[in-house]
Amino acid sequence: MSRTEAPPLPEPLRVPVADSHTHLDMQDGTVEEGLARAAAVNVTTVVQVGCDVKGSRWAAETAAAHANVHAAVALHPNEAPRIVHGDPDGWSRQGAREAGGSAALHDALAEIDALAALPHVRGVGETGLDHFRTGPEGMAAQEESFRAHIEIAKRHGKALVIHDREAHADVLRILADAGAPERTVFHCYSGDADMARICADAGYFMSFAGNMTFKNAQPLRDALAVAPLELVLVETDAPFLTPAPYRGRPNAPYLIPVTLRAMAEVRGLDEDTLAEAIADNTARAFDY
Repeated sequence: MSRTEAPPLPEPLRVPVADSHTHLDMQDGTVEEGLARAAAVNVTTVVQVGCDVKGSRWAAETAAAHANVHAAVALHPNEAPRIVHGDPDGWSRQGAREAGGSAALHDALAEIDALAALPHVRGVGETGLDHFRTGPEGMAAQEESFRAHIEIAKRHGKALVIHDREAHADVLRILADAGAPERTVFHCYSGDADMARICADAGYFMSFAGNMTFKNAQPLRDALAVAPLELVLVETDAPFLTPAPYRGRPNAPYLIPVTLRAMAEVRGLDEDTLAEAIADNTARAFDY
């Protein structure tokens, strides 16, 4: 079996659900093909998430063109330091870049702000903190960008979509300090059960991805077990985090049923009940 070969279509869900976080622009094939495959298994709605200005523009345009696509727009936490300090290695998809300083960051944030005002843009994200890929020199730019996104989300009444990688305490601190928007989603929830209780008390949505199916992901399953049902979402983060048994192969929205069934097992629920709850929760989180 080739590592690059797309996994087969799973058994369709009986209840339609949404993929709360995907990157169609990083997946093979056309948007139409991706949406058709998803619809074939009853994944009828997707939230397309931008990670930089260009990707956020694309997300907004794609949502405008497809009724079942909603957009979220942002500078990814790792994008902010690259704008400010430059990206000599060209690690991101934009190639090598010169340092632009805080003026360039403010210009990029102004573009995100303008996109966030559009009606088919339902979220501001993914934003937050990433202590895995960004070192101490990038922290200030990352935090400034995160705080700006929180303000943008609140001003436009949009959901805030959080990327939190190895930064739980700082993300929770900034949300508490700045005042979280009414609807806040932890994308690819990565905390443990204790953090899930903190998020639940604050009313934050927790979106679980394919990594909750991985053997070493017991802390994620423990978190899912204690998260209030009305705050649980499901996502692919495709093309990343393909659920077991397809780990390492390309992910796409049509694989949502694999993760949802694993989640239902953890919760001791039948899949229809979980799918109905998740469908309602996602519509509430993104106000569509």
